Amino acid sequence: MQSMDNSLRFFSTPGRMTSPDEHAHLLTRLPDDIPALCSVVQGLMVHIFWAEQYGLELTKARRDEVQLRPVSHKLERIVELDPRPLTEMRPPEKRLVGNCRDFSVLMTTMLRYRGIPARARCGFGRYFTAGHHEDHWVVEYWNADLKKWILVDAQLDELQRGKLSISFNPFDVPREQFVVAGKAWQLCRSGQADPDTFGIFDMKGLWFVRGNVVRDLAALNKMELLPWDSWGIMQGRDEDLPARDLTLLDQVAELTARDVPNFVRAQDLYENDDRLRVPRIITSYTQDGPRSIDLSEL
Repeated sequence: MQSMDNSLRFFSTPGRMTSPDEHAHLLTRLPDDIPALCSVVQGLMVHIFWAEQYGLELTKARRDEVQLRPVSHKLERIVELDPRPLTEMRPPEKRLVGNCRDFSVLMTTMLRYRGIPARARCGFGRYFTAGHHEDHWVVEYWNADLKKWILVDAQLDELQRGKLSISFNPFDVPREQFVVAGKAWQLCRSGQADPDTFGIFDMKGLWFVRGNVVRDLAALNKMELLPWDSWGIMQGRDEDLPARDLTLLDQVAELTARDVPNFVRAQDLYENDDRLRVPRIITSYTQDGPRSIDLSEL
């Protein structure tokens, strides 16, 4: 029980990516309940791949907003675009351009600011394309009344739910609809799922699942980096991975395949293995090509 209490306290406070820093005052008058908070997030951001559905044609400069990592930088840009309180829904052209990771990280920030244990989870959604597991991020928060972790998709507004024919509650996403990366790894490694059904666009396969396993573990340790950021054991071809790396990934998957009941062990693995822990300098595979990013400069 003490271990659970410690992990809940850990997820109730911000990390490097989810600290609002000097913009904390913007979060003081946000609503309390999950649906209302999701509505606030949706009124502040537009997904880069859904922009045309909202009547937007994004410039290169606007598309580059998806490169913003810390929420403090996102909040700064949000108020540059529209200085009104965050509870005021922006027109699409005044919303920050982001992706699923950004919706999830901003929602996580708001929940943690209110003292609610929350974490961004990296994995795969089964509700975008039939028969496909789409690279995706959601939020997991601790419901104190039910004493359980619940998945929330903060990206799915009314327009997207209609376009995707979503029939489940986005404020309580069924575990079979969102497959966390560790579970995806287990399914692929055991032959229960085809690795080529996991990914996005033409990027797919076990190597892609491997990357998300590490990103999810990092996010659980409050380092919620971009979906195209890479380091450590993510790098290299599947066929070149030594057996010890596969064993390590199997261990991580076992610990993170659902709601991480043994978080202390998952945290220990992350903090004490250079193959998993986010280093100071990472490689970011942007559309303009790979870039070395010094995270200490953020």
